[in-house]
Amino acid sequence: MMGCHKDEQEECVQHVKARLEAYGIKSPSVDADELIRRRRIAVGVIVTMAVTLAIAQLGNGQPVGVVVVRLGYMLIELPLLFIAVAHAYDHSLLRRYTPLKSLALSAAVAMSVAVGTISIAWLLGKVFPVIAGAFHPVQQRFFAAAAAGAFLGLMHLGIFALAVVYPFAAHDARVRALETEKLRTAAELARLRGHLEPHFLLNTLNAIAGLVTEDPREARRLLAALGDLLRDALREGDEMQTLEQEEAWLRRYAEILESRHKGSLSFRWDIDPAVRTARVPRLLLQPLVENAIKHGALRRRGGGVVTVRAARAGDSVECVVEDDGPGFSQGPIRQGAVGLSVVRRRVELKFERAAFRIESSTEGTRAIVAFEAPHATEVAAKSGAMAAAPQRA
Repeated sequence: MMGCHKDEQEECVQHVKARLEAYGIKSPSVDADELIRRRRIAVGVIVTMAVTLAIAQLGNGQPVGVVVVRLGYMLIELPLLFIAVAHAYDHSLLRRYTPLKSLALSAAVAMSVAVGTISIAWLLGKVFPVIAGAFHPVQQRFFAAAAAGAFLGLMHLGIFALAVVYPFAAHDARVRALETEKLRTAAELARLRGHLEPHFLLNTLNAIAGLVTEDPREARRLLAALGDLLRDALREGDEMQTLEQEEAWLRRYAEILESRHKGSLSFRWDIDPAVRTARVPRLLLQPLVENAIKHGALRRRGGGVVTVRAARAGDSVECVVEDDGPGFSQGPIRQGAVGLSVVRRRVELKFERAAFRIESSTEGTRAIVAFEAPHATEVAAKSGAMAAAPQRA
């Protein structure tokens, strides 16, 4: 078992995962090395139990021959019991037994193995006196020996469960909980993004619609540009992108709106080169830009300006979308402000330490997203350390 080849280990891993998935359980990330580590721990528990018992018996003055026989019995009985119980547990998973029924099956198997091995030892004791001497005088009778074996089987099952099964089961449960939480988060992010993309599309089409009769050629050009934007927005891939990619997308988006509202809308960009590689959820800032245009810049008499800035603030990156409109009263995000609610939730889900706030006055409104991001030197140092780390065989 311990000396299986790598291909056999991988096959064993796939077998374990298939059993778990057949039971409706998402298998944790258990690789071949982890299986080997667990087997070694199980072997260590067996040896430790047997040696500890032998030392205790020697300390109580038991003859060496008796101790050796009992030690040999333990080293045979314990592996057989553990293997049989493991197969019983696999069977209970496949059959979808209740916990109580699974426990009863494991107990029955453990007692059967223990009774079987002690019965063989009892029979051998009739031939080899040294083996018979290892039995307690009361156990010289077969049924007494069988009863003692059943008790030992239950005791060894309890030790096996506490020392081996429970720690691994608790670890796997934690891994499954983390994987479930990641899947839940990814699903919610996908739902939020799926809600945002039609929202962006409808609003942008409404912005272009006014040009269809006024300037058909310009409307066609903007529709083509919108198609390019949608292609980038809907492409499959990572949920995250760099601020540099976000800025490039927003500039093309702003170009459409500037063309639609000529003379009434303009943009300013101030992205610190030091934060261009920071990663943000795709289209994170688009609702903020849209909100600044609709409820800020376009409401300013004579036209308004939207400013997009990003810079480092300590260990965090701060992104600001600002307009010079009339502002609005401070308070909770208004009902129906889908884009702002989506931004807040995406920030909460994607970053452990982040903040989203809106500041407004008669001179304009600022939407601020701040999230923790390591400095480029720290990222490079971590990457270098990982590259320099010795590869596992």
